[in-house]
Amino acid sequence: MLVMPPLIRILFRFKFGQEVRDDGPEGHKTKQGTPTMGGIVIILGAVLGYFGSHLALMTRPTVSGLLVMFLFVGMGCVGFLDDFIKIYKRRSLGLRSGAKMLGQTVIGVGFAYGVTKFPNGYGYTPASPQLSFLRDFGPPLWIGIFVIWALFLIVGFSNAVNLTDGLDGLATGATILTLVSYVIIGNWQLRQSCSEALLSPNCYPVRDPLDLAVVAAAGLGGCIGFLWYNAPPAKIFMGDTGSLALGGLVVGLAITTRTQLLLLVIGGLFVLITASVMLQVSSFRLTGKRIFRMAPLQHHFELKGWAETTIVIRFWIIQGLLVGTGIGLFYLEWMPR
Repeated sequence: MLVMPPLIRILFRFKFGQEVRDDGPEGHKTKQGTPTMGGIVIILGAVLGYFGSHLALMTRPTVSGLLVMFLFVGMGCVGFLDDFIKIYKRRSLGLRSGAKMLGQTVIGVGFAYGVTKFPNGYGYTPASPQLSFLRDFGPPLWIGIFVIWALFLIVGFSNAVNLTDGLDGLATGATILTLVSYVIIGNWQLRQSCSEALLSPNCYPVRDPLDLAVVAAAGLGGCIGFLWYNAPPAKIFMGDTGSLALGGLVVGLAITTRTQLLLLVIGGLFVLITASVMLQVSSFRLTGKRIFRMAPLQHHFELKGWAETTIVIRFWIIQGLLVGTGIGLFYLEWMPR
């Protein structure tokens, strides 16, 4: 929150403003030139929060925490290049799709391979090569298949947060709610960790649950500080720098807490908005007709006449309900029978 005002002034000075697409909602023309790349501060706040907490307590960061931070910062770097090209060339499109996908792939593969290595004294790695919902299930996947699956989640969710980032505060608030759930999950897994509660039949073989909760809390703090200035009417946008980074962060937490498929519920708003784009494109290509007035979904309601703040708050409510449902499902197996 302290860094944002000088950053906004610097971005204004160097004319690092948002380029609005010509085919977007008419009301967005007024946002032309609003400073972007605010995701830099989200990343900076989270990195300082995470490493500062370890420095204050004189503890070492864990492998799980470092790998998730690597994915978070790495995806943010890809987004930064995308934003910088948009600003430098004064256009609404940055990196070419192939170059953007290459960057996401390199970072994603490095993370996906790394989480299957580095076992601790109990033999637990940051993630296992299995599918997971409330915990791991099914047989271990061949490492190559697991890397492809993890990469699918990483690319899919980073782009989903990017699609959601279309209205002031929408993606930031939805991500805050998602990260709150991972603070809760990490703390609960710590209390029921197989390393701490060996006699518990339902213990979690998660390598570093407490540090993953710290990572989630650090990202949460960065988002809260950013939302103060991103709330409608936004004084700054996160850009692809922030949206790709936050998408990577939530997927990294889902993989390392062994809740990959639960993320589809906890991050349900991002899924719904991405699905609206897929349905719109598929319908138009197959039938020549559109399902929504405009995709992503938030722009459909804009064209129906809803105020931007109304859409943002109602979508936050939807995301809150989905997060509550996800946490309820996570706790379900601990309910008395």
